[in-house]
Amino acid sequence: MPVVVPESFPAYKTLTDEGLFLMTDERAVHQDIRPLEILVLNLMPLKIVTETQLLRLIGNSLIQVDVTFIHPKSHESKNTDASHLETFYKTFEDVKHKRFDGMIITGAPVENLAFDEVTYWQELQEIMDFSQANVTSTLFVCWGAQAGLYHFYDVPKYPLKEKKFGVFEHVITSNRYPLLRGFDEVFLAPHSRHTETRIEDVESVESLKILSYSTEAGVYIAARDDFSQIFVTGHSEYDDLTLHLEYSRDRDRGLNIDVPCNYYPEDNPENPPLNRWRSHANLLFSNWLNYCVYQVTDYDLTRQVRDDT
Repeated sequence: MPVVVPESFPAYKTLTDEGLFLMTDERAVHQDIRPLEILVLNLMPLKIVTETQLLRLIGNSLIQVDVTFIHPKSHESKNTDASHLETFYKTFEDVKHKRFDGMIITGAPVENLAFDEVTYWQELQEIMDFSQANVTSTLFVCWGAQAGLYHFYDVPKYPLKEKKFGVFEHVITSNRYPLLRGFDEVFLAPHSRHTETRIEDVESVESLKILSYSTEAGVYIAARDDFSQIFVTGHSEYDDLTLHLEYSRDRDRGLNIDVPCNYYPEDNPENPPLNRWRSHANLLFSNWLNYCVYQVTDYDLTRQVRDDT
């Protein structure tokens, strides 16, 4: 949330030069406040697990948030009961007449497929196009990030020889970006994917900036200058045991899967894993909601969000 101080306050110029959002008394008395409207396109197979993970992070904010979940109408979920979807989810057809402050497009276990081989690819393209004119800021996660980068900027994904699996160190390219406010220079985040997005491909897109990367895991966060689109290639929302459950599942299936990197103490799967990315995850989502959504969204959602689409 913004700090309200007089413009003549000695620290005002110093902090605003650092990028901190300060609000004058005059502006504060004219502020209108309403709940943020966030749309979540949940493409993960275990939808209830992903709902819990995302709501835990979204809920760690001083801002009231109303969340609407949607799922692809063109895809039948095999891992979530139809009754759950009928009760708690809508489809794009139900919401495409509305505008939203923010949107999250999750990952999906389809990364080994070409984009146009995904059953709901055409529907996803329509939803992503919708987000440009009707959402203030969209957060694309893991495969969702790869899909968004490909759809909007022709940035390809590449298969990896081995799954990028574990908890990796990341650095930030600048501490002046509002999305990275309060980040440590080095922080941890989980990855779980069979494909990669290459730094040079993102750097070739003039309208995108790389905000964070890992020497081991590659691009982590990229965004447009106005933060209307944010691409996160990892899974900061993962719970303590998510990587463990994925590892156990693949091992029990007889797949050739390595122990997730930097996850279990002493890299021993018999040791309970430690969550060393929770603070980063909460900061990422709270910064997104505050700086990229709340501070820039229009109070009246019936008005056009942007004119550059």
